Amino acid sequence: MTNPIFLVGFMGSGKSTIGMLLAAELDAPFVDLDDDIEAVAGRSIVEVFEADGEQRFRDLEHEALTRRVDAGGRVVVALGGGAFTFARNREVMHGRGPSIWLDCPFDTALRRVEGFEHRPLAKDPEKFRALFESRRGEYAKADLRIAIDSDEPADAVRDILKALR
Repeated sequence: MTNPIFLVGFMGSGKSTIGMLLAAELDAPFVDLDDDIEAVAGRSIVEVFEADGEQRFRDLEHEALTRRVDAGGRVVVALGGGAFTFARNREVMHGRGPSIWLDCPFDTALRRVEGFEHRPLAKDPEKFRALFESRRGEYAKADLRIAIDSDEPADAVRDILKALR
């Protein structure tokens, strides 16, 4: 693999956990795009949302993704839950490396993110479900779909490696 691999999916789907394991298997660096955003913004994602709103966050996210893609090379990138739902981000990634949707059931995602204050879009369960449902069609545009059927990240890594062959 010489191109980036992009992990996409809803909050709690395991993008960061699976991404770190996948990167280790491939002997490649791992990047969580949210970390890049926080480094540039000089504050947490929650603080960006609260102070500047979601649109500013989305602009920072797009800029961070563009920098990662332009840097090229072998890297596993975990995108934030909403990043892939925006056409401008998919356009940046197009042809640069495979996008892989970690398709996680709603109940699993909810269980994994409940109670975390750093998840500003997960505070209301009804809105969380509506957001989950609204994003599925966009995630389906990814190059590959990996069903997240267990809480064992190694299973997903095995499935990804098999799909990439």
